[in-house]
Amino acid sequence: MSDSEKAGYKSIALDIAQRIVSGEFPLHSKISGRSLLAGQYQVSPETIRKAIGLLKEENIVSVSQGKEITIVSDRNAYEYITKNNYLKSVYSLKQDLQQLLQQKQALDRHFESLLKEIIDASDRLQNLKPYKPVEITIHPDSHAIGLTIAHLQFWQNTGATIIALRRGTHVSISPGPHVVLLESDVLVVVGDDKVYEKTENFINRPRNPQ
Repeated sequence: MSDSEKAGYKSIALDIAQRIVSGEFPLHSKISGRSLLAGQYQVSPETIRKAIGLLKEENIVSVSQGKEITIVSDRNAYEYITKNNYLKSVYSLKQDLQQLLQQKQALDRHFESLLKEIIDASDRLQNLKPYKPVEITIHPDSHAIGLTIAHLQFWQNTGATIIALRRGTHVSISPGPHVVLLESDVLVVVGDDKVYEKTENFINRPRNPQ
């Protein structure tokens, strides 16, 4: 039995009610048949039948003889999730995660596009062969943590050019010399293969022991 099956038809009924309250399933609209819902929630059609039965008992949905499911009351759906002290089920959280992953993929594509534009627009970068950018992550024990790019004399020590800095989901294009580097920051640099290795070794050189 899958984890979704173990969650039970009550959790699925609560999740569908929450989706009605949120407007994903509008009042008087028809929602997917049992076979589609079973595929979405990855449970048996019988589990879906029980979940819809609960919603029907609460006058949240109606089910025709042709097994068509219609939303009849968003107010009852709200009362249903409220009296069950329900916030969000694992199914809604999974949907939120999928949406965040899609947003991350879109951000990554935009980031790559910006890098290409920067490289194409810069004669100096175009003259570097190869000039494909690489990402260098700052390790927890790096001596560079807490120091600015200027203090590190980054270009003088590596010969690499920083074209972007990634910090979580935030991206800084061409960060200035006064930017303080933090653990897990990702530097996007350009240069030849030797510059990449030199930059990695320089940035992630361990700090001196106390």
